[in-house]
Amino acid sequence: MAASSISFMAGLKQRNPYPHRALNCLEYELSVDRNVESIAWMEWAKPLHWTSCLKIAEDVARGLAYIHQTSNLVHGNLKSANVLLGADFEACITDYCLAMLADTSSSENPDSTACKAPETRKAHRPASSKSDVYAFGVLLLELLTGKHPSQHPYLVPADMLDWVRTVRDDGSGDDNQLGMLTEVASVCSLTSPEQRPAMWQVLKMIQEIKDSVMVEENAAVGYS
Repeated sequence: MAASSISFMAGLKQRNPYPHRALNCLEYELSVDRNVESIAWMEWAKPLHWTSCLKIAEDVARGLAYIHQTSNLVHGNLKSANVLLGADFEACITDYCLAMLADTSSSENPDSTACKAPETRKAHRPASSKSDVYAFGVLLLELLTGKHPSQHPYLVPADMLDWVRTVRDDGSGDDNQLGMLTEVASVCSLTSPEQRPAMWQVLKMIQEIKDSVMVEENAAVGYS
């Protein structure tokens, strides 16, 4: 499995999983400015506008879906520090497939544990495509609220939107779009892995949100 992971990383062509150099999978060709962690939960900053959240979410979902479908591998350590951002909020995921090469016997960072699916927190439970989906849901909530995963309360899906609204408190009037993104985050972060969608389904949901926004914007232009 480790050998196939290294081979996959060396041959990556997809943009959203940021390409590791072929001869050293721990060295990156860094050409982007920042990561999600550096902007999502600064105390002085407001949560990102929902359009930025949508753009980042689509890029990350596309990258994860590519890893899952192309190689049948998993990321295993998705978190905001591993999502690099360019000047226009284009997102690229890093550290993919490296979790299986790491020493899992050592104690984990509590900050990383907060991003992990419940089933992988148990001893000797390996990461899976569904645990990547869970981590994506946590990441999306982090984008929407600006709150670190360790600060996310345990909520049933029906209460998630109220919490997101309260945290954002921006009065932007974009409640419909915010609700759709929160619904994606909720279904991704369900406790049972069997109830979570596959990553390609998550990508489709996000693209449908994007399409609906474009339809609304075009309709608004037509009426102006």
